[in-house]
Amino acid sequence: MTGMAQVVVTTEKTLNASPERVLEALGDYTGVRPRMLTEHFSEYEVREGGQGDGTVVHWKLAATSKRVRDCLITVSTPGPNQLVEKDANSSMVTTWTVSPAAEGAQVRIKTTWNGAGGIGGFFERTFAPKGLQRIYDAQLAKLGSELTG
Repeated sequence: MTGMAQVVVTTEKTLNASPERVLEALGDYTGVRPRMLTEHFSEYEVREGGQGDGTVVHWKLAATSKRVRDCLITVSTPGPNQLVEKDANSSMVTTWTVSPAAEGAQVRIKTTWNGAGGIGGFFERTFAPKGLQRIYDAQLAKLGSELTG
């Protein structure tokens, strides 16, 4: 296999808040979102907008000490319960989907990108999803604290 393969990472968590409140918080790139960042993020800067659709935000994501992605994200809201972040610097797309749940709101994060080919791609598809899931789980925990705090 020499071509690129798509890497897919998903995680989800139920938060004790209404879906509307969760979506509003996720779309708040000037207030809530910076407080959700983990130590893996640096150089966070809102470049345009700041609330939901049309927002442009920059950050660096250090998935590992050696692997740092420079991300220039444009935010769109294609549906009433979705927030999509597309990286202008890569094929990475992250979709945040919020659905009603018995305890509040279920948040599902799905990130896809075109991975490398060859042995490097094998390692990327094997290890990157677990690392990114840990980062997302930490972000969702911070979001949960933000909404209940």
